[in-house]
Amino acid sequence: MRKQADWMVPSDDRILELIREYGNLTPSAIEAKGGPVRQHASSRCSELAEYGLLEQVHRGLYGITEEGTAYLDEELDASELDPVEDAN
Repeated sequence: MRKQADWMVPSDDRILELIREYGNLTPSAIEAKGGPVRQHASSRCSELAEYGLLEQVHRGLYGITEEGTAYLDEELDASELDPVEDAN
């Protein structure tokens, strides 16, 4: 079972899963592939990048990190993550 952090919301798993499956995505692409609406995906991607589960590879484009993959594979407890200094 995945171990979410208090700051996470249910849609975070879906966002991470989509980016792992399809590669780098924008919030609009996340919505188009069945994820949350663009505005919500955008704010969640920023938050996920702040904690190191995603990385912003270009303005508005996000990719999954090793930590993000480890979280999805139930190998990382997200509650142990601290904000990354240079997330954006």
